[in-house]
Amino acid sequence: MNSNLVGHSLQPDSPDSQSSSSAGKRGWVKVVSIAVAIAYLSLILFIPSLNVFVQAFKGGFGPFMDNLTERNFLHSVQLTLVIALIVVPINTVFGLCAAWVIARNQFRGRTFLISLLDIPFAVSPVVAGLMIMLLYGRNGWFGPLLAAANIKIVFAMPAMVLASAFITLPFVAREVIPVLEEAGSEQEEAAKTLGANDWQVFWRVTLPNISWGLLYGVILTNARVMGEFGAVSVVSGNITGKTQTLPLFVEEAYKQYQTQAAFSAAVLLAGLAFVTLVLKEILERKTRIKEVE
Repeated sequence: MNSNLVGHSLQPDSPDSQSSSSAGKRGWVKVVSIAVAIAYLSLILFIPSLNVFVQAFKGGFGPFMDNLTERNFLHSVQLTLVIALIVVPINTVFGLCAAWVIARNQFRGRTFLISLLDIPFAVSPVVAGLMIMLLYGRNGWFGPLLAAANIKIVFAMPAMVLASAFITLPFVAREVIPVLEEAGSEQEEAAKTLGANDWQVFWRVTLPNISWGLLYGVILTNARVMGEFGAVSVVSGNITGKTQTLPLFVEEAYKQYQTQAAFSAAVLLAGLAFVTLVLKEILERKTRIKEVE
């Protein structure tokens, strides 16, 4: 009887007990991973974002609205919108052209061209602003020529547009290229066979196929233009009421101890980020539905 007990105790665990034990371990690992992720996001995202809203509305809704109707704030919003209205269409057209050339052609230097598109991702925005200063500043390469022609680039709207355009250069192209490659050129060739010209092929065949990817790239471009700080701060001079965009207004107001005004403007930027995330999620769902169909 004792030998049976000893033999029974030496038998290995059953497969069911081993699987339940491993499942339990995986469950604990999952719980700990989720807890760590939530704690990390809370420290760097949720709590700071909540604090922005708390500080903005600390004095009530009335002072918050007063901050949003202040003259310098309205000018910064207006300037930000004007830059976005200039840069987004330019980079949309450029992105479409670059994506078409890269996706529809095989040529020497294609890989190098794709790498060039990624330069704004690799270069610091501050460095990009410094590059513009070295080219168009008073002591830059083209500075004397611009001064002789009485053309002001740096510390004015043109440099801010150039900086924003450089930073947002890749977004549209990077979103459209994979869509064009996945769609292929069969439908476009069929349309040409039926007598359609290049313009008709683009509007009736190509554009509908890339519409969601294109719109996604445009939204990202617009969000980045409105939120850009580093490059614009270098080339604008941050002149209040003249060359101060909304992100620069937040910094300047905070440095001048106008805390609630800074946080009120930050709430507007946070709202822009939220709208961008919602539109991004909608477009991703539309894209997935289209791929399934």
